[in-house]
Amino acid sequence: MNTKSPEAFRTISEVSKDLSLPQHVLRFWETKFVQIKPIKRGGGRRYYRPEDVRLLRGIKSLLYNDGYTIRGVQKVIKENGTRQLLELETENKYFTENRKSNIDPSKQDQLAQHELSVIKRKKLMHVLNDLVQLRKKLDKDN
Repeated sequence: MNTKSPEAFRTISEVSKDLSLPQHVLRFWETKFVQIKPIKRGGGRRYYRPEDVRLLRGIKSLLYNDGYTIRGVQKVIKENGTRQLLELETENKYFTENRKSNIDPSKQDQLAQHELSVIKRKKLMHVLNDLVQLRKKLDKDN
């Protein structure tokens, strides 16, 4: 298996697979978020820098986990810049990354009935952020 270093550029297919997003969604986000600027080479091939991938991961988290709209994420970036979004993404990376499910596929339908509403998801993410901050304080004290 050929693994790239963390500083290596990624193709759109690698980023798509890593973020579990279709390639057309990444291309669409490029039109909505001017901060996403992959390098384009011959034939229009896109190469994403590590900071591009972190930004995409942060945008995905706001859209899919926190219930923001595209316009809402644009407002967050405009008001706070991308730096805070990148920091937020790395803080909650452990909790918000897509992980392979160990759940029996036959029981997936039962779980779909228990999906969280956007409001409940936002509340849980706020609690999670509070816990992350508390953990940082505890780690700092030790």
